[in-house]
Amino acid sequence: MISITGLTKRFGSVTAVNGISAEIRDNEILGLLGPNGAGKTTTMRMLTGFLTPDEGTIAVDGVSAADAPMELQRMIGYLPENNPLYEDMNVFEYLSFVAAAREIAQPRRRIGEVADLCRIRDMLTRSIGELSKGYRQRVGFAAAILHDPKILILDEPTAGLDPNQAREVRQLINEFKKNKTIVLSTHILPEVEEVADRVVIINRGSIAAQGSIAELHSLTTRRGIVRFGGALPKDFAVRLPGLIPGIQSVELAGSEGDRVEYEIQTTTAEDIRPALFALAVKEGWTVTELHRVSASLEHIFRDLTIG
Repeated sequence: MISITGLTKRFGSVTAVNGISAEIRDNEILGLLGPNGAGKTTTMRMLTGFLTPDEGTIAVDGVSAADAPMELQRMIGYLPENNPLYEDMNVFEYLSFVAAAREIAQPRRRIGEVADLCRIRDMLTRSIGELSKGYRQRVGFAAAILHDPKILILDEPTAGLDPNQAREVRQLINEFKKNKTIVLSTHILPEVEEVADRVVIINRGSIAAQGSIAELHSLTTRRGIVRFGGALPKDFAVRLPGLIPGIQSVELAGSEGDRVEYEIQTTTAEDIRPALFALAVKEGWTVTELHRVSASLEHIFRDLTIG
């Protein structure tokens, strides 16, 4: 288990991370979310030992990072956001370099194992500079797991990948989960819903919420969401809160020709669909869409980080 207590990091007058505390269980995937500048990357760099906290502690299975930094770094594999690689090397040369730096016994055998796991065996003799971004990410994964770390820290591992490449990376993450603890930072919220066991949302350097996605649903301030669409007046979004009580916001969700669709958020669990339908009949609006939807992780994220 990774225990984080009161973690704080300042850069001059700016507090990038402010008193973060969390626990990351063995063999789980923790999704670390937050808007740009929230402190995610700084937090991950402190977890890896790349940055030293100004305050607070990090411990793995009771071993403090401050007391045994090298011991903890041996437990960690890190794939940074920009995945820095030596482009003039071929894949085998690069992984051999990493194996030497990690003092790995029988490096050739281990390189073969991770090449098979990351499905890059056919790329071992290829120059890294010639690889697609998807294969470069796989090489980064291979380097991160070469020493068989207990913990994997992945910063935006699917950034810039096409949908097929991103899906392959998510499959790798799920495979690694079998015997590793994974901390995953990403801006792709459906990705977190697909792979993460728990989520920590950081905003302005502090934790806004943490828990399973189901637990986060109970924390969100939104109490109801209705999709309503049709041939509606241009001032619909402005007028509606004054016509039906309990409406928190009315946001345009899409349009096609003279038909528009809105996402209406309410402050209570009361179902406003009967009132909406009655209003549409009264006003003579043509309705093409009227249904309730569940709050997604995107809704929750926006509630906790906007404003």
